[in-house]
Amino acid sequence: MVGLHVTADAQGQPFPEADPAARLAPMVLRALLYTARTELFLMISILLLLMALTRRPRSYATMMVEQSRRLLIPFGVWTLVYAGYNLLKATAFGYEAQVVAALAQPVTWLGYLVLGDVKYHMHFIPTLFALLLFFPLFRLAERRPVLGLTIVLGLLLKQVLDPVIYRALWGTEALGYVVRGLKVLSYLGYGMAAGAVLGLWRRSTAEERAGWLGPIVVIAMALFTLKLIATAQVVATGQWVFDNPFAYWADYLMPVALLLLCLCLAHKAWPQWISQLSRYAFGLYLCHPIFLDLAEMALAGRKVPPIQSIALEFAWTLPMTTLFVWGLSRHAATAWTVGLGPLPRLRSMRGLQKA
Repeated sequence: MVGLHVTADAQGQPFPEADPAARLAPMVLRALLYTARTELFLMISILLLLMALTRRPRSYATMMVEQSRRLLIPFGVWTLVYAGYNLLKATAFGYEAQVVAALAQPVTWLGYLVLGDVKYHMHFIPTLFALLLFFPLFRLAERRPVLGLTIVLGLLLKQVLDPVIYRALWGTEALGYVVRGLKVLSYLGYGMAAGAVLGLWRRSTAEERAGWLGPIVVIAMALFTLKLIATAQVVATGQWVFDNPFAYWADYLMPVALLLLCLCLAHKAWPQWISQLSRYAFGLYLCHPIFLDLAEMALAGRKVPPIQSIALEFAWTLPMTTLFVWGLSRHAATAWTVGLGPLPRLRSMRGLQKA
């Protein structure tokens, strides 16, 4: 996620002021990093939840209460943090008045809380929570992996209806909510695919999965080739490409190919430090815009080549965010904000029970 967000300029665009030669390396790097899209992390989250439900079965209501506490309470806290923090960047780039005016509008806060649009990365949590409401369907796909193919239907639905919705609702407040509703509906296919992958893993041996590795790698390479074709358009024009149907399917199917690759390699002896560091991933996701914004402000107005800008922003953002999250995790009062500790109320109640 950090690598993805530094491979665009401060406005989220593909360095349109640079010449094509200067855009080439950044856009190829972005194409490589963007194979691990948000959809992959949605699938991993769902897969881990399904595994947890196998180890410790609980009712639908219990599970959703747990997930609402784990996801929505930290989400609410960071929404408030970023609502204020955004003023820092807005002041630096000269649009402070617009941000202040927006904060006075109830519709702004509704978007923050329902869509997660307080910051470009916050949409993940409400989208994930909405998908988890349908987790019984994903358990069905775990039992019947063929249902994972419904991802094709979901993506086809999104491909057909997205342009229709944008044309009909462009410029209206309803657009974001309708698009998000369609996204959740179409992304049920990712949940089904995650369940199917888990079902395949439970039903197969390591030797069988090793035999799948070659074909899956070939498919992933073909998808990446299609992504590179669209990347060439971005390099040439300095604009994102949204109307390439081959790139669409390559982008949205690549997360499934990557999860299947993980399935095929799961039996390998991976270093223990990977698991130890993974516990900080949620915090890195939540907090990295704090330091990325600071880097963008420091580089504003400077004529820095895109690839150098990427290197500087990444070299600053990743280690500083890691240190920040590690610091939060060291204290019970803040660890819960990055998913590394119990919520304060639960902690205090347990203390009273022990007393």
